[in-house]
Amino acid sequence: MRTPNPRVPPSAATDAHGQGVRTMTTALLVVDMQEALVAGAFDEQDVLARIDAVIGRARVQGVPVIYVQHNHATFTPMMKGSPGWRIHARIAPQSGDAIIEKEASDAFYATNLESTLRFLNVETLVVAGMMTEYCVDTTARSALSHDFDVVLLSDGHTTGNGASSAAQIIAHHNAVLPNVVHPTRRIRLVPSAELTFT
Repeated sequence: MRTPNPRVPPSAATDAHGQGVRTMTTALLVVDMQEALVAGAFDEQDVLARIDAVIGRARVQGVPVIYVQHNHATFTPMMKGSPGWRIHARIAPQSGDAIIEKEASDAFYATNLESTLRFLNVETLVVAGMMTEYCVDTTARSALSHDFDVVLLSDGHTTGNGASSAAQIIAHHNAVLPNVVHPTRRIRLVPSAELTFT
């Protein structure tokens, strides 16, 4: 597991309005956008473009960008070191970005994600990536239990066809996740174009 650059760029914080999030207490979490998963995913090019745009806005505002990378135990294209295991070239990490390697759907499980977020004084996670019904869903729910608010990019996560079509899976999770109950934290759904770092 790689640790973040301790030098976090300065940013001005103001009260959040509308779809804004406070830059100094926010991090962007890009989940499992790896070559082998992205290839053939639903709406892959548009999702890549939207995540790329949000990453760009985050970097301008000094919001930490944290990548989650899955090490699969049995699926060869996703095994550590395989070409398909690499984070997609279009949204590749830059020097200083944290990369959290994991082996479970929950990005918090047996990783240094929580300690990385505490080090950065993060309170809100903007979540994007793959796969909607597995790692995105599990990580978003787990974030609440680890005492973080979540902003889920409604058009910034994707998957492949399964028991239901990918479009149905995405729509279902967009409808369900904002209603997950927690006494002090919540999951908020925001389209990528409406997300602002204030």
